[in-house]
Amino acid sequence: MADAHSPITQFVIKPLIPLKVGGWDISFTNSAAFMTISIVAITLLMVLSMRGHALVPNRFQSIAEMSYMFIANLVRDTVGPEGRPYFPFVFSLFMFILFGNLLGMIPYSFTFTSHIIVTFAFAGFIFIGVTLIGIFKHKLHFLSFFLPPGVPVWMAPLLIPIEIISYLSRPVSLSVRLFANMMAGHLLLKVFAGFVIPLGLLGIMPLAFLVALTGLEIVIAFLQAFIFTILTCLYISDAIHLH
Repeated sequence: MADAHSPITQFVIKPLIPLKVGGWDISFTNSAAFMTISIVAITLLMVLSMRGHALVPNRFQSIAEMSYMFIANLVRDTVGPEGRPYFPFVFSLFMFILFGNLLGMIPYSFTFTSHIIVTFAFAGFIFIGVTLIGIFKHKLHFLSFFLPPGVPVWMAPLLIPIEIISYLSRPVSLSVRLFANMMAGHLLLKVFAGFVIPLGLLGIMPLAFLVALTGLEIVIAFLQAFIFTILTCLYISDAIHLH
């Protein structure tokens, strides 16, 4: 168990409401709490900011409209008109990851996207869903995805295993990218924060670096949500259009 001053203490999942059913631990944890807070915050932003439908939008309405248009354009550009039915899922995914990343920047909060089990659950759900979309749309022709068009038949024994391995690695790479970036950034913040007070006057240097690193982490929070979302769109596009 990490001590209170360890940089990894911030990642410890703690039960807030202990609950066991049939030997299963289904306690309401700090991770679940911040997921709930993210959902509530997103709902309040989207519902309350758009309630007035002001001709001249206020700050929150502008944020909601910009977020909507940003993801709508992303889905259209990457998937095409066929991606319209998947917009609600993609938009919800982006907002949930973004708010999870940003909430984790608040002192003494919890970043649920810094846990591999959470990001892998996202990626695994996307992987299964995208695969089912491809199978339902193309039936057995979906298998042609593992042999790019124009490739000589004699290369099939080599390329097909490579394509299958590449396809199966998608949820791993997708989940590890988000988890690793969020965890590494928060570790750095915690480490440099630990130098500020002990160094006294000299602590101004790690403090300045901490401020700069915090700004960078906020940018990374947006960037990682965007990367996760655009890769999801590309996977949906692959399932719909194959190659």
